[in-house]
Amino acid sequence: MATQHPDNAGVPWWRKDAFIPTQDEIEELLLLFRELPIDEYMWDWEGKYVDEAVGEKLFSRAREFFLQKPLGEEVHLTYRIPAWEGGKTHRSARAFMNVLSLADLAKEIGLPRPPVTEMFLPLTTSADQPINARKTFRETADYHRAIFHDSEKDEHRLLDHIEVTPLVEDIDSLFSIEKILEPYWKEVMKVKPKEILLKRGQRVFLARSDPAMNSGLVPAVLAVKSALSTAHETAEKLGFIVHPLLGTGSLPFRGSVNPTYTETFLNQYAGTRTYSIQSAFRYDYPLEEVRRALTEMKVEVPKRSVQHVPETDRRKLRELSADFLTFWKPTIEALAPVINLIAPFVPARRERLQHIGLFGYSRGVGKVKLPRAIVFTAALYSLGVPPELIATGRGLKAASEKKLLPLIETYYPALREDLKHAGKFLNRENLDLLARRYDVFEGVKEDIAAIEEILGIRLGPEKPHHIIHRNITSNVFHRIHGTPDPAALTNDVVEAGIIRCSLG
Repeated sequence: MATQHPDNAGVPWWRKDAFIPTQDEIEELLLLFRELPIDEYMWDWEGKYVDEAVGEKLFSRAREFFLQKPLGEEVHLTYRIPAWEGGKTHRSARAFMNVLSLADLAKEIGLPRPPVTEMFLPLTTSADQPINARKTFRETADYHRAIFHDSEKDEHRLLDHIEVTPLVEDIDSLFSIEKILEPYWKEVMKVKPKEILLKRGQRVFLARSDPAMNSGLVPAVLAVKSALSTAHETAEKLGFIVHPLLGTGSLPFRGSVNPTYTETFLNQYAGTRTYSIQSAFRYDYPLEEVRRALTEMKVEVPKRSVQHVPETDRRKLRELSADFLTFWKPTIEALAPVINLIAPFVPARRERLQHIGLFGYSRGVGKVKLPRAIVFTAALYSLGVPPELIATGRGLKAASEKKLLPLIETYYPALREDLKHAGKFLNRENLDLLARRYDVFEGVKEDIAAIEEILGIRLGPEKPHHIIHRNITSNVFHRIHGTPDPAALTNDVVEAGIIRCSLG
């Protein structure tokens, strides 16, 4: 599933510059469906300004393509709607009416089914949220039919109900995901024909990036592994199958899903059925390499069975994650001023809604406000301090003292590879200089020493391009602590991102 996440450092093959304006995203969608083995495109009504004429434009520009590959049948356009918050519904209302008007358009031009039949609901923490979203959509559809259609004659009732797939983004909810899924799916079973439910199953969307930002690398991975297992078990208990989606970026902190890492992440997240293919995956690697990796994924993903996590292990993983969090949270709170110092120089790649103030919402850890996960990751990498390393060493040391390291390695088999990959972009000189200015970096130095000792690996540049990356991050440090040159700083941030094949 292609997404609009703006994590690419380089220029897409079909553009002359790296920024993709909203008006070009229709063309992007068509290109991806035509040029890559992409099955689905997520249209983001939550965090972006989106083109609301997406359906009309797609059919007017590519009617023949969609006659061969019907939208909503062979290829899919899925909306991510805003989080379900009381009183803040204007963007959801627009998305709902957009879906219904597209269903009308489909009928007018003779398509077999509505183009959009599913929505992702972000920040889901309880079953009530997707239940209420489904109920509100159904009521909206009823009003729409009453006003715009002759309900006695109109048989076009395909969108009485829409699939609302919960997107679960926090550690606590991931570890107890059955409390969301079981009551929600039971509610779905009351209105969805049993034969369709048994045939098609249900989806659940697990975040991988924001849990890492909020709790650190290891807790994010362990929580996702637990949630994958629980989702499969809950669906089996109710008598159908589940098709989990995983929201992943290219760098280890955000998932390690990139064209050069295929076998490792397929094993790590076995049981996942759909991966988010973000901008860096598509545009920061050679096009043929991207095609090869996606083709391999389409063959290999269905073969991978979920790794079962027994309840006793799940409790221990949750305890471990809490231990890691005791190091992560105070460290990130103390690092916030440094991260926010670099963040303005990370260039925009899409037209995103602001996340503070009038329309948006802020991200944060503890008492501090931080940029979104991509910029957060880019800022730390641009200083030569990959976020994967932060709190991880101290957490591993605590796990070792409790004799729980084997448990981590059981459920996070890619740990060494992830840390080795991130560690290639470590700038020890910057870390020493930062530690002189900010006490918090002494803890990060302790993390690195513990990782190397416990896992028996050496962190640091290995090849010439890693050394060039280190040199660029030294430039960033000295520029930001001297007289900042905004253009030069942004150029350095981008050049480093191109080397590691992702902005953040």
